[in-house]
Amino acid sequence: MDFTKMHGLGNDFIVLAGHDELPRDASELAVRLCDRHFGIGADGMVYLLPSQKADYRMRIINSDGSEAEQCGNAIRCAAKYIYDHGMVDKAATGLTIETIGAGVQPVQLSVTDGRVTAVRVDMGAPVLNGLEVPTVIDAERIVSYPVSVDGQEFRFTAVSMGNPHCVIFTEDALQVDLYKWGPELENHPLFPRRINVEFATVHSRDYADMRVWERGAGPTLACGTGACATLVAGVLNGLMDREATVSLKGGDLLIEWSEADNHVYMTGPAETVFKGTL
Repeated sequence: MDFTKMHGLGNDFIVLAGHDELPRDASELAVRLCDRHFGIGADGMVYLLPSQKADYRMRIINSDGSEAEQCGNAIRCAAKYIYDHGMVDKAATGLTIETIGAGVQPVQLSVTDGRVTAVRVDMGAPVLNGLEVPTVIDAERIVSYPVSVDGQEFRFTAVSMGNPHCVIFTEDALQVDLYKWGPELENHPLFPRRINVEFATVHSRDYADMRVWERGAGPTLACGTGACATLVAGVLNGLMDREATVSLKGGDLLIEWSEADNHVYMTGPAETVFKGTL
C-alpha cells in the first residue's frame, strides 16, 4: 500500500488513492496506522475515491476508527494531492470534491511555479437549526446556550459545517484544559452524534484565537471546519465581522461568511510531509 503523509496547519492525515470503495477494514486500519508510536501516526486517514458527482469523493476515518462527515484541513490536503499527482488537468486550478456531510464542494488552488501555495474551499452554507446540527434542542438557532459539565457552566453556539460543532467563547482559549472539558462536552447528552468542541477568544472583529477538541481525534493543531464554525458563531454573537483570521495552534486560516450566497469560504495551506509504502 502506497501512502502520502500530509497536513493542514499540523492537522495530519494519511492519504490513500487508488481504491474504488472504502475498504471493509478501514476503521481497524485507521486505529492501527494512525497510532503515533506503533503506526505511521496521524489524526486520520483520507481516502480519495471515484465520484459520479464531482472530480473525486473523499472519505475520512478518524484515528479512533469513526468516520468524519467533513474536514476542512483534509479537503485542502486532498485537493493538493489530486493536483500534485496529475489526477486532474493541471491547466485548470479548480476542482470539485464530494463529501458525505457537505455534498460537493468547489475548491480553488493558488499555484506558483507549479506548486500549490494555498487552497480556497467553498465550505457551503452553515447549518444552524438545532435538530439538524444535530443537538436535542428544537430551536432555529442555538446561540450562547448554557451547558453544564462537572459543575462548570459554559455557553455554546451550535453550528454544522457538514459536521457538528459547539463553539464556546472564553477569555483565554489558549489556557483551556482541552483534555478535561473536551471529552465531557463531546459526549454530552445534548449532542446525539457527539460533537467537535471549539474554545475561542476574540481579540478584534477580524481576529480570534481558537483551540479545538475534535470528535474522534482529541486535541489537534488545527480544524478547518472548526475555524469556519468559530467565525459563524462569532458573527451570530455579534463579536466578529464576516471575514476574519482564525488562529489555531498550527497556524492561521482566513474565513469568510459571504452575505451574497450564505456560504463559508476557507483559505489556507496544505503540505506534503513524506511518502511511503506499507
